[in-house]
Amino acid sequence: MHIAPLGPEDPAELGGYELLGRIGQGGMGQVYLGESPGGEPAAVKVIKPSVVDSETRTRFAQEVEILKTIWGARIAALLDADPEAERPWLATEYVEGLNLSRHVAAHGPLPALLTAALGATLAEALAGVHRQGLLHRDLKPANVLLGPNGPKVIDFGLAVFAESHVSLTAPHTVVGTPSCMPPEQANGEKPLTPAVDVYALGAVLLFAATGHAPYRADNIHLLFHQVVDPACAPDLSGTPDELVPLLGAMLAHRPQDRPDLPQVVRRCRALIEAHGLKVAQARRRLTTYTAAPTHVLDDLLAVGRASGPEATRPTGAPLHGAAGEKRGASLQQAPHDELRKTGRAHLDALEHSEERAGQRPFAAGSKIATHST
Repeated sequence: MHIAPLGPEDPAELGGYELLGRIGQGGMGQVYLGESPGGEPAAVKVIKPSVVDSETRTRFAQEVEILKTIWGARIAALLDADPEAERPWLATEYVEGLNLSRHVAAHGPLPALLTAALGATLAEALAGVHRQGLLHRDLKPANVLLGPNGPKVIDFGLAVFAESHVSLTAPHTVVGTPSCMPPEQANGEKPLTPAVDVYALGAVLLFAATGHAPYRADNIHLLFHQVVDPACAPDLSGTPDELVPLLGAMLAHRPQDRPDLPQVVRRCRALIEAHGLKVAQARRRLTTYTAAPTHVLDDLLAVGRASGPEATRPTGAPLHGAAGEKRGASLQQAPHDELRKTGRAHLDALEHSEERAGQRPFAAGSKIATHST
């Protein structure tokens, strides 16, 4: 979890939300931690003034309309938006926790059991999105938030309606994240099918289990070549043996060779049950292992307010830049250290209670209780 102080150029308020700090950014926008007048935390996404034009507004309005149609326990909900504002913005449910990319970078890959629990959860969530006639198209580790109530999927900025031939993207332009992109998407094929999200989920689960993507290259051109070349197999090195068949199938080159999402759920469930656990138990362990303590947000909000553009700062303490990043990193580390101690204590208690109930604990050799940063 990372929050950086607001800079002089950042707004203090948008649409009634008080902005408390920066929590993410991209080429087109900035994401802030905001708070409603009633105290509800929100992730407030704002388009940068330098890129606001008619096309950007159209894209942003499309994202808002898509978010209005999506619902589900594993989807970060839309709270409010104004795509017609001078600075277009939208506010979504704030999920307190690290994204999967940062979690693996800080704490290492997930054990096979918890990867299967993550797979069952996300596959079920994506199946719900598909039932609503949509494709995500940009599922990646950074778009999976590990919150206190379980994982949630975010960022539907590239989502499209299934079977749609209409695109706001210029001809011959490919959008998405190459490291998690299936061959047909990388080739610019249309219309795309639900199989694109199956492949991306396979890439996310591979990253969760190993810390690396299906393909790795020194430059984007070589990476695209590897993705679209049917003779170039995905790199499954380091994958636990029990996950290899499933991930290999999900990352199949041809869309028709991949399992559908209900099949992914069933196969993840079978892997979990082979450990002697029910899916709900494995999901609780995943949440306990990855979620931040519930009081961490209070600490971050306090720091955000103290670090705002109008706050008094010690001489030489910049709001942004290299020193600001270093300050943000130290702020991030304290919750991480506490997260690991809290999660481990909860898991020890959970395993002890299950053993007393005659249930099988984690398989021998599992790193779940001993995994360290």
